[in-house]
Amino acid sequence: MQRHACQPRPEWRSRVEEHGLTYHTHETGPYWDESACYELTAKEVARLERAAHDLHYLCIAAAEQVIARGWWDRLGLPEAAVPAILRSWERDDFSLYGRFDLAFDGHGEPKLLEYNADTPTALVEAAVTQWFWLQETRPEADQFNSLHERLIEAWRRHAGTTVHFSAVKEHPEDEQTVLYLRDTAEQAGVLTREVHVEDIGWDAARGVFADLQGGAIERCFKLYPWEWLWHEEFGPHLAGDPVRFIEPAWKMLLSNKGLLPLLWELFPGHPNLLPAYEEAGALAGTFVRKPKLSREGANVSRFEGGVAVEENGGDYGREGFVFQALAPIPEFSGHRPVFGAWIVDHEPAGLGIREDTRLITGNLSRFVPHFFR
Repeated sequence: MQRHACQPRPEWRSRVEEHGLTYHTHETGPYWDESACYELTAKEVARLERAAHDLHYLCIAAAEQVIARGWWDRLGLPEAAVPAILRSWERDDFSLYGRFDLAFDGHGEPKLLEYNADTPTALVEAAVTQWFWLQETRPEADQFNSLHERLIEAWRRHAGTTVHFSAVKEHPEDEQTVLYLRDTAEQAGVLTREVHVEDIGWDAARGVFADLQGGAIERCFKLYPWEWLWHEEFGPHLAGDPVRFIEPAWKMLLSNKGLLPLLWELFPGHPNLLPAYEEAGALAGTFVRKPKLSREGANVSRFEGGVAVEENGGDYGREGFVFQALAPIPEFSGHRPVFGAWIVDHEPAGLGIREDTRLITGNLSRFVPHFFR
């Protein structure tokens, strides 16, 4: 694995905007960063792909144990959500996608940092933007990226049905992610409608959720965390399962850092896992503390000698924290990559790399394209 310095394409901003990446720059610099790229080998890609596959099914096995042993409190899940989770699990409700964040140095095995199994973003850049970058800059090379084709194929089982697509208003990344997923669904023959999360209503007379036109919402892709949905005004109505959501309620078991110590407890020493516990004591003062529920690295802290030496701000942590061994994240001239391995319809489908000068990846960490030969 190598990191190369690159010359950005002329007019790169307009080029990435053409493919939906409108949020390519933030107030402190570029988010999409093609001044560098990562070169992998085919063997390294195969190792990442195998790790993503194995970890996905380890997580499902751990979710089975949560259900069998009633470990709901260990995940900090709201009690009201449990019946909906159980029904969703028994029905094997459709799951579209997820993203593993992995530490990988090209030598050892990829190590699980967390599983973004409910509301993963960085999809447009992984599926589309870096693919066009590859075609324009290294057409002879390959890329771990079958995301677009896999998404369309996954949606085919809903062909002919109507699916609402929902995100919060005036959030460019979320809106573009949902717009892209809506496009892949339409290519698969799905009928789609838009409804912002803020505009979802409850029609008491019919006992259904409804959009602004009064249309019943029966299936809905929502880029909005399940734990937030339960606290919305319409939250009490979720218990009756009036909508088949994508991602489904059972994904609450996987998109939860409380699963990390359970995985280590159930599969101790697994080569793709880092030691993780519900208390910090077993990690000898060097560890990362993570909220069970959080987004974009919020409220994650790194401890050395039992003292916090790096921490992200945020409003998470009410459900509790877990403690994970420090990951072997490599450094390339001061840049530290985290490998996002995508799952579509339960199988590995692509890779996106984000890097930072800090060890903790946050919402301003840069997306850097990759290729392999």
